Amino acid sequence: MADPNAENLLKTALYDLHVELGAKMVPFAGYAMPVQYPLGVKGEHLHTRAKAGLFDVSHMGQVRLTGEHRVAELEKLVPGDIALLKPGRTRYSAFTNDDGTILDDLMITNAGDSLFLVINAACKDDDIVHMRANLDNGVELVELTDRALMALQGPEAANVLARFAPDVATMKFMSFGEIDIAGIPCFVTRSGYTGEDGYEISVPDSDADKLARLLLAEDEVEAIGLGARDSLRLEAGLCLYGNDIDTTTTPVEGDLNWIINKRRREEGGFLGADIILDQLANGADRKRVGIKPEGKAPAREHTAVLDQEGNEIGEITSGGFGPTVDAPIAMGYVAIEFAKPGTKVDLMVRGKARPAEIVALPFAPHRYFRG
Repeated sequence: MADPNAENLLKTALYDLHVELGAKMVPFAGYAMPVQYPLGVKGEHLHTRAKAGLFDVSHMGQVRLTGEHRVAELEKLVPGDIALLKPGRTRYSAFTNDDGTILDDLMITNAGDSLFLVINAACKDDDIVHMRANLDNGVELVELTDRALMALQGPEAANVLARFAPDVATMKFMSFGEIDIAGIPCFVTRSGYTGEDGYEISVPDSDADKLARLLLAEDEVEAIGLGARDSLRLEAGLCLYGNDIDTTTTPVEGDLNWIINKRRREEGGFLGADIILDQLANGADRKRVGIKPEGKAPAREHTAVLDQEGNEIGEITSGGFGPTVDAPIAMGYVAIEFAKPGTKVDLMVRGKARPAEIVALPFAPHRYFRG
């Protein structure tokens, strides 16, 4: 079903295919994107967990950085260790600012002669301005505007993709390769946003429809929309930029300490390092946690979290129903003294305090392929 305002929105190379497949199209980050198909959000979610789902994520930004000093220059903007990132490997990181908070989260790949970055759709224009303003010493930024991006996720993803490109079967989690899939030159990473094994595939716009149709023709594969993408990533305990992390949250508050390794903790040298390193050493006042409401009523974004005396101690940033766990689930921030799993809290849902518990993330176990 085409969105009536679609003429005012950008379209991905797969837009016509989405409409053909009966997708409900909605505005998202300036694009007309499929939120669900006739199978429905719950069906799409469960199919991805059981078999394989194909997602159009072409709205996201794809960027190449070249130049001799590209690694050192990028390390000024992210707290991750890019110098130790070997060719053919991918790393999750975040752009930070002078306040130590998060401008965006991103994936960084060492493609050998360049760094290949995937950035969030809603942030990509600002990210590119930020990089152009801060990357010096001959680093060149090229925005790859002629490439689509799709994700094939689920326990059957490797079997399906290997029919068209056998080499993908031996790729490990967070690895990268320039691989022909059915004769189409693609950038492939074994990664994704669902907690399942799978791949993200950057493909020329001109070949995107052909590749998507090839994959969808396989019995195991269904088209999956943004609705199930959101419930899958929430079950996996993965952050959504703009909800769970943003310019009000630091990596430490966001429970992303693991993206900052020993060298970067010792040397600093990235935007906001003083604030972030102080929080690493001395703790932050609040923390992102998993929250499991009792009963069947989900608690949505901006729901207040209370202690058992009725004092507000935090807020939910993402919440909904988890089809895999068959229960409402949520993530949010609470004052650090309430962040321990097992802590009992209350959630203000429709004006009524409902019981919940702080739990460890993820809600559904990660099933990445580590080799």
